[in-house]
Amino acid sequence: MNDVLARLAEVVHGRNGGDPERSYVSRLLSRGEDAILKKIGEEATETVMAAKDGDRQRIVGETADLWFHCLIMLEHYQLGPQDVLNELQRREGLSGLDEKAARKP
Repeated sequence: MNDVLARLAEVVHGRNGGDPERSYVSRLLSRGEDAILKKIGEEATETVMAAKDGDRQRIVGETADLWFHCLIMLEHYQLGPQDVLNELQRREGLSGLDEKAARKP
């Protein structure tokens, strides 16, 4: 499953520093942190709205958009999907309540 994320992350990485006139990813990365985070906020809101409507196909589509933009954000911070998967793996088997309580305030 994470092969798709890895391949998409490679595409995003390859477009970092590319021509903003030829690539949406290059354009968004060139606009910097505020533009990237604003786009993630928009996509998160659209995902919530789709879920509230109960439209399964829109939920999937909007979640895909959100994940894609999160890959762009990760690239901006020189991170990748494997970093997130490693964190999820670290948390695997932990109670969500215990994991949250263990976080530093």
